[in-house]
Amino acid sequence: MKIAVAKGDGIGPEIMDAVLKIFAANKVPLEYEFVEMGKWVFDKGHSNGMTKLAKDTIESLGILFKGPMETPKGKGVKSINVTARKTWNTYSNKRDFRTLHGVDTVFSKAGIPIDITVVRENIEDTYGGIEHMLTHDVALSRRFITRPGSLQVIRYAFEMAKLKNARRITCGHKANIMKITDGLFLECFREVAKEYPELKADDVIIDDLCMKLVTRPDQFDVVVLTNLQGDIVSDLCAGLVGGLGFAPSANIGDHISIFEAVHGTAPDIAGKNIANPTALLLSGIAMLRHLGLTENASVIENALLYTLEKGVHTGDFGDKNIPAVNTTAFADAIIANLGQKPEIGARDIMPNKPGTPKPLHLDANPMMVSKEEENEKIVGVDFFIESDEQPSAIAEKCERHAGVKFNLINISNRGTQVWPTGSVYTNLVNQYNVRFESIDASPLNQQDIIGLYVSLSGNFKICSHELLNQWGDKKAFSLAQGQ
Repeated sequence: MKIAVAKGDGIGPEIMDAVLKIFAANKVPLEYEFVEMGKWVFDKGHSNGMTKLAKDTIESLGILFKGPMETPKGKGVKSINVTARKTWNTYSNKRDFRTLHGVDTVFSKAGIPIDITVVRENIEDTYGGIEHMLTHDVALSRRFITRPGSLQVIRYAFEMAKLKNARRITCGHKANIMKITDGLFLECFREVAKEYPELKADDVIIDDLCMKLVTRPDQFDVVVLTNLQGDIVSDLCAGLVGGLGFAPSANIGDHISIFEAVHGTAPDIAGKNIANPTALLLSGIAMLRHLGLTENASVIENALLYTLEKGVHTGDFGDKNIPAVNTTAFADAIIANLGQKPEIGARDIMPNKPGTPKPLHLDANPMMVSKEEENEKIVGVDFFIESDEQPSAIAEKCERHAGVKFNLINISNRGTQVWPTGSVYTNLVNQYNVRFESIDASPLNQQDIIGLYVSLSGNFKICSHELLNQWGDKKAFSLAQGQ
């Protein structure tokens, strides 16, 4: 079986070499096609951080095992790590965090075991990276949460929880505030939960979740979250088990999957042969299991756990009374312990059942569209305008443009209503949202909206606009604070 391997930047090459050396010692039945990705590829003029040959190779093999990669700062280019995940629709980011004997933490010293899997949506949310300056003072980031994308990652999380024999699966969210976007994600979670009655499924508001994770992490099993929230929570969980040096990551898609360490390139120690390869090794072990190489995965993981139990450690963790070893010596210690089993947390040795990744050779981009239960109708429009005038002056101008089809409903600033009611103590910026709705909730068409846009643009710079949609009696837009 052949997979693509990108060694990465900074400490990437040395920790990747250490991991592949362990794989070779265990006779892992893989061949490697090394591909060019990372900072030095950006520096050669490839704006997406990978060569065309690398992209073609990964798409033909279906598996990428990668070291940490750096994106050049200040050059207007996107993160290579995010680009890879999004390009190949690796919609589920799975990160396992568990207590490792020999890696001391507050919780291990207290005898509180941790075994948490965070499943993070990997494609959407603010990580879409769609941002604009609406005025010289106001920046906008668009947050996309879609029903098909949410269902994909949530269904994966439930399937994975079932295989893990999890006792609980929890949805972290902020649907109490972001009622449309997080509300849709939570709605999808509850919908999928009905298909898995054997699993205890619940939801927790994200701030409460973070508090509970740092006070009683043993209460959680599987946690599924949107992209940005999942990014933050997964790093929090890494801190519970010893840091990013012990945080593996699997990016799972229908056709292509990526396995990588969570941590960065650590340029300050690059080339010194002192980096900790554990996170990348754990990611590699997850990859072996994904490929059906369960025997190799268990033997290597047992050797790693045994090595940690014996106190072998790199300089970033472990008993300071025991001298630290370098990257090479740490890998050699694991190799020497192949066949050993740890006292705590040993993995059962299951025979390999390898399959060959078979990414589909697609002729067109897959289109994910759910069934529309009721017909959509347009009932109004939000215009985001630039102005430094007072709300009453803006309202007076807007009402002149409403015509016979629209009512001016309200004006808000930074999400807080300032007209027709509001407070003089609300600080304002030079960008308002003016909301027009149709008279008597009668349906509108886009020509009606365009006509109002043209008329209103005679008085204001219109930075952006959004249609107010409705399905049946369900309004698909949020109210302003105070409305």
